[in-house]
Amino acid sequence: MTRFSLQRHYPSMQPLIDLGKSIHDAGRLEQPLILLVLMRVSQINGCAFCLDMHSKDARAAGETEQRLYLLPAWRETKLYSEREQVALQWAEELTELAGAEPVSDALYDKATKVFSEAEIVDLTLLTVTINSWNRINVAARTIGGNYRAPTKAAAH
Repeated sequence: MTRFSLQRHYPSMQPLIDLGKSIHDAGRLEQPLILLVLMRVSQINGCAFCLDMHSKDARAAGETEQRLYLLPAWRETKLYSEREQVALQWAEELTELAGAEPVSDALYDKATKVFSEAEIVDLTLLTVTINSWNRINVAARTIGGNYRAPTKAAAH
């Protein structure tokens, strides 16, 4: 059962909404990469609502089911580009801060080879934003399963 309605409190969350929109609108990160990061962080955090939303958005954007299914095991497949692999590792390390060395120097060095500084900032903010949404939805116990992806005509 949902604990509280996020929709009633959206005005309070407008800065978080705006941050997410600005990352998407900047256009520095590819849409498939963004959607994979949103999915992977939501998997780590166990947010059913966000997994429902982002899996449907990814499919509507043309993502394959195979890449979505194998996302938890992305290190063991060749389905993801080098940029996507680095982005997934970055997002995982930033999400799981209790690790031995979160966002290690080795990972930062790897990231600078495939991302510009502005893209690294966008990737970091994207990860922070979805972690925030995951935590809000988990706290609210927002129910997953009923999200409908926008149609291609309605998407921007």
